Amino acid sequence: MRFVLRSRELGFTIEEIRSLLSLVDDGDYSCAEIHALTTNHLKSVSRKIADLRRLERTLKRISGECAKGNEPDCPIIDALAGAANQ
Repeated sequence: MRFVLRSRELGFTIEEIRSLLSLVDDGDYSCAEIHALTTNHLKSVSRKIADLRRLERTLKRISGECAKGNEPDCPIIDALAGAANQ
């Protein structure tokens, strides 16, 4: 159970954990196989981090353009509507 919990803490999907457990339970695995699964997971994590960084930059930019006034003209809404139309 600890294996599963720790794997989830590290962001492995249920399917990835099943693959790891299957290899371990069969007892027919190599460190290279485990490494390959882990590096694939790492690539996925890196892509997600890059996506989150882009998201952060975009949100900072559009929120920085907002005057925070009482008028209905809102650059955040404009940016969201523009993104939906593209």
